[in-house]
Amino acid sequence: MSQTTEPVLVYHQQGHNPQEADATRLVRRMSLRRVGFPTQICAGLTQGSRRGTWWSSIFRCESGSMLGAFMDYGIAFPSYIDAWREAAAAEAVGFTHAWFFDSQLIYSDVYATMALAAEHTSRIKVGTLVSIPSNRLSAVTASAIATINYLAPGRVILGLGTGYTGRNTMGLPAVTVKDFREHTQQVRGLLQGEEVLIREGDRERWIRLLHPDRGDFINIEDEIPIYLAANGPRALAATGELADGWVTGALTPNLAEGFEAIRVASASAGRSTDKPYTVGLTSGCVLRDGESLTSPRVVERVGPNALPGLHAMWESHYGPGANLGITDPDAAAAFHRYIVEYGDARGSQPDRRYLDVHTGHMVFLKPGEEQFISESSIGATLTGTPPQIIERLEEMEAAGIDNVAIACTNAAGARDLIADFGSEVIAKRSTT
Repeated sequence: MSQTTEPVLVYHQQGHNPQEADATRLVRRMSLRRVGFPTQICAGLTQGSRRGTWWSSIFRCESGSMLGAFMDYGIAFPSYIDAWREAAAAEAVGFTHAWFFDSQLIYSDVYATMALAAEHTSRIKVGTLVSIPSNRLSAVTASAIATINYLAPGRVILGLGTGYTGRNTMGLPAVTVKDFREHTQQVRGLLQGEEVLIREGDRERWIRLLHPDRGDFINIEDEIPIYLAANGPRALAATGELADGWVTGALTPNLAEGFEAIRVASASAGRSTDKPYTVGLTSGCVLRDGESLTSPRVVERVGPNALPGLHAMWESHYGPGANLGITDPDAAAAFHRYIVEYGDARGSQPDRRYLDVHTGHMVFLKPGEEQFISESSIGATLTGTPPQIIERLEEMEAAGIDNVAIACTNAAGARDLIADFGSEVIAKRSTT
């Protein structure tokens, strides 16, 4: 299919001022790269942005029809060891990324799970969402991700974060941003073949990956991008200064503020101020005929992923602390009453409530936890009819999300999501 060289500008109008229009981007993923903060020339086409308003050029075919959608589609797995089967199925229907949660007391080991997925796929990118600095030495993280890169050259992404359940399930708060930065810098240096300084107590030692060129251990020749999950101002600054991409919530209301904080930090560090590649984590379900937001199948598929915010509220008020920036004293108190009753019925120790809170986290609902599921909590996810989901994806694109990472809870839920989202959303958007 040939293409004209003249771009056609398309706007999703908001109000009557064209300077405030949000661009509706309908460009094929391989044709253009995402617009940056300053005006850029990209694939021969001029694009620009102004105060968070995205302009986008699209190609027209000779027939005048539009080419496919730009957004990358990710499926996010709760790292069960056989997820490679669903990763391969996702690849077959057009998902571009397979993300894997890293929470050592809840799921299988993330790198073992990713290794199998890498071995059984050929195109889909695989990445951690996200690994926690304190849970592995920087040398271990670098070796692990470089080993996956040996299996899937150039298809690997390292996502890092300060820690939610990877820390809270051990009764610990998130790591400090200082340690987060140091770990990121050390891993980056190791993956670039450099010697880096590490510390253990009063000892300081220089280390490097010793055999990057042997060809049978690791692969650091193909670049491994590092994305950082960030919500607070200091972590956002670290993202701007150190990262190749940003991980956040797909439906977060403060995207524009986050982009600006990252841009300012990037400029201060002398780095590119282009908008970072942005991964938006959510969950979702394609409604089938006769289903509503609270139908049993929908609640089973999405309910566990609608509660992490409530778990984080509990952590903020009663636990070691959460890093999600979510607080609601009344909601936290209601959940605390539930978790005390739940734990007491099972003989749990009062000083270990956090273990009960995160039992089933993003996998299943504990008995009684369904009382916290509502139409509004399900509605806050990417759940709806195919046209409703497509409309929300267009809104996410206009807001600056490059990759929607849709969490599933288990293999059955993943298969549902892959089949329904693949046929009703990806396929239809690619021909729109």
